[in-house]
Amino acid sequence: MVTGTGPGGRITKEDAQNASKPQEKPDQKADEKPVEKKVAKAIDKGARNQRHEKMSTLRKTISRRLVSVKNETAMLTTFNEVNMKPIMDIRAKYKDQFKEKYEVGLGFMSFFTKACCMALQEWPSVNAQISEDEIIYSDFCDVSIAVSAPKGLVVPVVRNAELLSFDQVEKEILRLAKKAREGKLSIDEMQGGTFTITNGGVFGSMLSTPIINSPQSAILGMHNIVERPIAENGEVVIRPMMYVALSYDHRIVDGRESVSFLVRVKELLEDPTRLLLGI
Repeated sequence: MVTGTGPGGRITKEDAQNASKPQEKPDQKADEKPVEKKVAKAIDKGARNQRHEKMSTLRKTISRRLVSVKNETAMLTTFNEVNMKPIMDIRAKYKDQFKEKYEVGLGFMSFFTKACCMALQEWPSVNAQISEDEIIYSDFCDVSIAVSAPKGLVVPVVRNAELLSFDQVEKEILRLAKKAREGKLSIDEMQGGTFTITNGGVFGSMLSTPIINSPQSAILGMHNIVERPIAENGEVVIRPMMYVALSYDHRIVDGRESVSFLVRVKELLEDPTRLLLGI
């Protein structure tokens, strides 16, 4: 609607011309300039090359076995923690004499291997495996030790580990690990284990659920050692603690057996004198 400004409210030529001009919105400032369009700048993301490599025979075998284990076993994992101070105190006190006498270092693996062997003999289902419709129980402990090799993870076997002394366990692990890194392990040295130990702690792993090394029924996972506050004799103290995990096949191993096995390993590691006395 045009409002006239002439005499008697008549519409003048000027009123008509002003009415034809676009009107500003009430909330728009008179001096506001149109918004300029922003042009996106290209971001240099650097090289985005890809390369394709065929999987090695070892990697394909590992992949196939891992998928098979997940699909064909009823795998569960139970956890506990170990106060490593007693073992660390023994190593600190005797490591020089041990190396001088046996020409090999005293590591954690010999303690864990011997503790597992004692526990396996007390809980034989953890040392067993399924073959078709039978369960095979072994009265010996052939312990597979997971080793990270250049071409992938391998698990050479320490035969009859229950009969070996601490220095013999350390020497055998050292021998097998060296052959693994050099790619010289034979098939026989990697087959036939009854139980596996893997140590993700050397890479900084705090906690994990290791996958069973089929056809075995269980695997123990070691992890890194971290100083943590714990209650000891009614007082809070700082101790070097390690989480341990036992993954097991629930088709063979019941919950009571798996937990009892891990508690026994913890007991032996926290009081290593039991390993020497066999109690």
